[in-house]
Amino acid sequence: MRSHFILSLAFSLFTLNSFAQAKEATKQGFLIGERLEFHSTVLDEDRMLNIYLPNGYSPDSDVKYPVIYLLDGSQDEDFIHIAGIVQFGSYPWINMIEESIVVGIENVDRKRDFCFPTTIAQDKIDFPTTGGSEAFINFLETELQPYIESAYKVKDEKTIIGQSLGGLLATEILAKKPDLFDKYIIVSPSLWWDDQSLLDMEFAPYEGKKSIYITVGEEGKVMKRDAKSLYKKLKKSANSTVLLEHRFLKEQNHGDALHLGVYNAFEAMKPAETEIN
Repeated sequence: MRSHFILSLAFSLFTLNSFAQAKEATKQGFLIGERLEFHSTVLDEDRMLNIYLPNGYSPDSDVKYPVIYLLDGSQDEDFIHIAGIVQFGSYPWINMIEESIVVGIENVDRKRDFCFPTTIAQDKIDFPTTGGSEAFINFLETELQPYIESAYKVKDEKTIIGQSLGGLLATEILAKKPDLFDKYIIVSPSLWWDDQSLLDMEFAPYEGKKSIYITVGEEGKVMKRDAKSLYKKLKKSANSTVLLEHRFLKEQNHGDALHLGVYNAFEAMKPAETEIN
């Protein structure tokens, strides 16, 4: 009995000691890139950026990467899950997209930044801060893109991802300044804004060829109709495209269309020469 007690005590002390050692395990931060504050003279405010960098990225390397600009890009919005798709899609055994840098642009006032001025009186009442998209596009063109191109090892290949009001902004850029980006992923665009006036615009011509992917979920008659109208408008355009696709996600809604929509867009945009046999 005494030996059994001593053995049990020794086992208990060993267990407690092991537990104490486990509690002393060191912790480190888990980093997938960088977070930085960027001052915009155009917008007269500081903007936060979240930057996903591919595994093995080095400022001393000659390797350069395409850049994906993500609207609604804070860590509690869409940055983390979109960066995850980019990482997954660029694994050699997946080979869906090239390793890329993701620039997530955090919001200050997305209604202000993503919407052009409206002529609808009720919209002005319901959304009083809107109308600043021209300044935000100017910020993208004259400040953010030049900064990213000077601070990181990047190729001259740029993608924009926008959903909802972000999809409205991406469509406005495509209509007015299409050469700001090479690839447009437009998810559930809020083209109802200003009584669908953006769909009535004559879109600007552009150089080269674009890849344009438009997708929408089960989000009501207006959202589905307008996304399809945008696709038809672009299809009739004289501008050339590498890819122009519209896809309806019948199992998704406005809240969850982005993740699958972006995945499908990357898959559709995959160059034929990178396809896996």
